Amino acid sequence: MILRLAPIAAALALPFPVLAAAPIEVAVTNVAQAKGRVHVDICLQKQFMGSDCSWSAEAPAVLGTTIVTIPNVPPGRYAAQVFHDVNSSGKLERGLFGIPKEPIGVSRDAPIHFAPPKWDDAWFDHGTEPQRITLKLRSKFF
Repeated sequence: MILRLAPIAAALALPFPVLAAAPIEVAVTNVAQAKGRVHVDICLQKQFMGSDCSWSAEAPAVLGTTIVTIPNVPPGRYAAQVFHDVNSSGKLERGLFGIPKEPIGVSRDAPIHFAPPKWDDAWFDHGTEPQRITLKLRSKFF
């Protein structure tokens, strides 16, 4: 019996191709002040516009453009959501009706008009090579 299982065990031990994770570099433009941190989330569709995205990173805010690199993101379809944490509170400050009080941005510069951006306007595909995307912070939403 052991001899019959040996070929099966050997076949199962063969290395299966694993898709390599690669970094996503996000160039966040329109940073109005070099204060606080720029926070980037890389989200699956079911996580989009939530606070539980699978990958995130942040960097000190740099006037003009801040680069934030999210390492080891597996291939897939994602959207990026960004906010400038001006007061370094670790969260997006919101005002009346949940309207952001700090600048925000979304991949593909998805429109933000009286409602959160839509997944269909924000998604992008990420492969096995390093990738760079650019998006613009906004502080006006109407």
